[in-house]
Amino acid sequence: MTPARGAAPVALLAWAFLLGGCAAKVGAPPVATLEMPAQWRMGIGSANQGQAVERQWWQAFDDAALTALVAQVLEHNGDLRIAQARVADYRARLAAAGAAQQPTLSVSAGPGRARALAPNGLPRVGNVFQAEAQAAYEIDVWGRLASLTQAAAASYRAEQASADAAALSIAATAASGYLNLRGLDAQLELAEATLKLRATSRDLARRQFEVGYSSRLEWLQAQAEYQAAAEQIPQLQRQIFEQENALSLLAGGNPGAVRRGKPLAELAPPPVPAGLPSELLRRRPDIARAEQNVVAANAALAATRDQLLPSFRLTAAGGIQSSDFSDFLHSPIKLWRLAAGVSAPLFDGGRVQAQTDSAAAQRDQAIYVYENTVRTALAETENGIDAIVRLREQAVQNDARRDTAAETLRIARNRYRNGYASYLEELDAQRTLYSADVLRLQLRTRLLAASVDLYRAMGGGWSAAPVQP
Repeated sequence: MTPARGAAPVALLAWAFLLGGCAAKVGAPPVATLEMPAQWRMGIGSANQGQAVERQWWQAFDDAALTALVAQVLEHNGDLRIAQARVADYRARLAAAGAAQQPTLSVSAGPGRARALAPNGLPRVGNVFQAEAQAAYEIDVWGRLASLTQAAAASYRAEQASADAAALSIAATAASGYLNLRGLDAQLELAEATLKLRATSRDLARRQFEVGYSSRLEWLQAQAEYQAAAEQIPQLQRQIFEQENALSLLAGGNPGAVRRGKPLAELAPPPVPAGLPSELLRRRPDIARAEQNVVAANAALAATRDQLLPSFRLTAAGGIQSSDFSDFLHSPIKLWRLAAGVSAPLFDGGRVQAQTDSAAAQRDQAIYVYENTVRTALAETENGIDAIVRLREQAVQNDARRDTAAETLRIARNRYRNGYASYLEELDAQRTLYSADVLRLQLRTRLLAASVDLYRAMGGGWSAAPVQP
């Protein structure tokens, strides 16, 4: 009988390692199709290293009010607080996953009283006083627990990147909103100045009508033009009011006024740096998040696959026990036990294989999402660069158009006042110049907002050194 007892552990281990070769089958990951371009379509720079974006990129606009607003938004925005709470949640999940790789130790103690049947067939009432310490440890032979910890760590880093992405988006939204507000302020100033000019033209047309120099039609046309200019003011005031409230809410406050800094005419878009490398796109938080999601999915796949492999667990317990409390304190009976166990599933109806297939599909999804995220980042950066170039070209044409319209108005006004032309010529020239002035302010605002969009597309310097997937 002794050889049979000695052969039992050997057979158990042989069975365990034989079963270890029955892990779930995993399909190969998809073939990567992502290729980084050598340079941008606009021909600005090439894919080289060494050029960085300002971490606090909004300071490049050199507006103290804008800098203070973005700082307030990043500190008090409600969505950012939610994102930071999610980071804390995933940090705790990582700690819980790491704790599974550590041994556990527990202590139990307490008195007991029971009525039981004695060997002589009579009932017996007895007391039991005991205290025991238990320890257990799972040997991570196949790395399943390490894979779960790795997946939790990657998910934690992905959530950090999500918080960075939220901060980048909210900072860009605040900057764009402030620049749009200054653009509306400039349009309101232009509308008020135009209204004064229209009032002067209306009064002149009225006096000329009263003395019989012009017809009532020209006076009514001047009056209608004045009213059209007056109509623009409350509309712009409403837009300014709503924009201020939106920025106040974004900063985590109640609706209210927003402090202004430099006027629109003094706000200059930062220059597009020469030699923008494609590697700057690796600084985008959403790309970092997609990378870490791939890492997490791959580690989760490994942990799921290893569920079919045997698990090894060691347990130990020691304690004292006595039927009398005085003996329990002075000379109790010492008890102990040691155990080692191995367990592995023999048949589960294909559950683990199905879970493995699901985890593999999730890994493939993460890879596809990563590739799509990078392509989207490339397109957004290309669009941002192109928008700045085209808006500058449009601004040059607008300046020429504005100069022409101003000269046209000067000539039309002189001709009308000297009696060589009707008021319709001056009225048409006024409309053309006002339209050019409004478009000029809008183009300047859009150019500033396009600079913000480019910083957003480039990641804004929010994430740290890129992490290879």
